[in-house]
Amino acid sequence: MEHMIEVENVVFDYTNNEEEIKALKDITMQVNKGEFLVVIGHNGSGKSTLAKHMNALLLPTTGDVKVKGMNTKEEEYLWDIRQTAGMVFQNPDNQIVATIVEEDVAFGPENLGVEPEQILKRVDEALSIVGMSDYREKAPHLLSGGQKQRIAIAGVIAMRPDCIIFDEPTAMLDPSGRKEVIRTIKKLNKEENITIIHITHFMEEAVDADRVIVMENGNIVLQGTPREVFSQVKQLKELGLDVPQVTDLAHQLIDEGINISKDILTVDEMVIELCRLK
Repeated sequence: MEHMIEVENVVFDYTNNEEEIKALKDITMQVNKGEFLVVIGHNGSGKSTLAKHMNALLLPTTGDVKVKGMNTKEEEYLWDIRQTAGMVFQNPDNQIVATIVEEDVAFGPENLGVEPEQILKRVDEALSIVGMSDYREKAPHLLSGGQKQRIAIAGVIAMRPDCIIFDEPTAMLDPSGRKEVIRTIKKLNKEENITIIHITHFMEEAVDADRVIVMENGNIVLQGTPREVFSQVKQLKELGLDVPQVTDLAHQLIDEGINISKDILTVDEMVIELCRLK
């Protein structure tokens, strides 16, 4: 497997009120090209700190992070790294800079020195991918939270990254907005073949990932496919994390003596298991 991102023995320390805190503790991991990776953990687990290392917003205290072989510590690679690994943040208002949607999406390519004709093409393509072409002449502040986040995503897509890191992009959205954004993220991965790293505390958003990493206190404590990770219900709850509701229900039924699979992730799978019992 070709690696998009390599994290090698990364430690990250910072000082808070004269107290030294280790936010990351000797993390080693890889993200494969084309992978849909989800990182979960409660607040303070280190997941957002890890995300910010992946496009050089933060640099390791010790260890190395490489994006397509480029070490984030080497300043000469900074722009190439950030063009390769784009980032979408929690609050879309912090990423939207223009008063018209299409101008906002064009902002990144303009700063990269892309030719005007190519910028128009990129804006058209990016808005089409996120399903926002009809809003190109609208003012961003008039859009819903989910629509704003899709515009922020379009702005990153227009820069043609190989990888996009989403740092809790649905945390401030209502359920409808969350569905819009998650649908867009899946489309980017499956149809556009963009490598996705999705940081979240919503367990349901991890169900369709290729791999899930669980973080706690600056460490990776669990990783595997969604089925492998979410079947560890007891361990996840000890970490203060939930599991998808239907998985939790399955384990409650198992505790009551009902013979069904313990790695159920979706409602459809639950229906099939219950019908099988008949």
